Amino acid sequence: MNNCKLIIGASGQIGTELTVHLRQIYGNSSVIASDIKESETLMKSGTFELLDATDKDAIRNIIEKYDISEVYLMAAMLSVTAEKYPKKAWDLNMNSLLHILELAKDGVIKKVFWPSSIAVFGNSTPHVNTPQKTIMEPTTVYGISKLAGERWCAYYKSKYNVDVRSLRYPGIISWKTKPGGGTTDYAVEIYHKALSEGEYSCFLTENTRLPMMYMDDAVAATENLMNADLPDTYTSYNIAAINFTPHEIAKSIQKHIPNFKISYSPDFRQQIAESWPESIDDSQAKKDWNWQHKFSLEEMTITMLNNLK
Repeated sequence: MNNCKLIIGASGQIGTELTVHLRQIYGNSSVIASDIKESETLMKSGTFELLDATDKDAIRNIIEKYDISEVYLMAAMLSVTAEKYPKKAWDLNMNSLLHILELAKDGVIKKVFWPSSIAVFGNSTPHVNTPQKTIMEPTTVYGISKLAGERWCAYYKSKYNVDVRSLRYPGIISWKTKPGGGTTDYAVEIYHKALSEGEYSCFLTENTRLPMMYMDDAVAATENLMNADLPDTYTSYNIAAINFTPHEIAKSIQKHIPNFKISYSPDFRQQIAESWPESIDDSQAKKDWNWQHKFSLEEMTITMLNNLK
């Protein structure tokens, strides 16, 4: 079988950079990008297909057309947007996953990557150093769909021996692609505003601590996980890198833009953020596949400001 990879939801924040990264490693013709909306970046560098992630027949046609062996299902409606359209979010997040798991069960594809999120955790979860296995009572539609998705992945793995792998992404920060409607979007917006306006009004309080990760670390984690020899017991791994508050990220920006000012106007996203962990225990990922992050807050700030300039 050809080892072609299909990225579904390739035009999104993580999908775009994951596609570019995988094309650099495996070749442009071996990584097929697809999304419901076009991406000029991805269309220039390789094959791009318009695809609705909830259309199982269309997905199957593309898999057969390009002899796909691995699918990265990156399409999802994120936390903030999902709260506005709960039913639509559930349909997209769940149906797309079940279609892919069924295709894997039928032997049409060999390996699946599906992203989970720290949104699976809730108010009852230990917030500091959140364990790999713990109480999960998510309070958002996005979190509920991710928790259900994790259980579906585990079910298909144990019942049908489907090779499905998953990471619980924290907030992801990148200068290349815009955020896609998540609660951690402030940590991307703040750099743009620091450079363009010299000030930023944050939608979270100054001491709201959340786990975050620079995009390069998230992409590397995804690739490493897909190539690792894993124990049979896990589908979705905690991964951690850095955690900080709006106050701390502002101070890191002020080292480079001394006149930068931040103010705080918490909105409905504050409640979502408070239900999520402050820091994550990722010792299981370190043990099973040698996960390590590279970017500190300071390194990320320098990289973000230099590239956005």
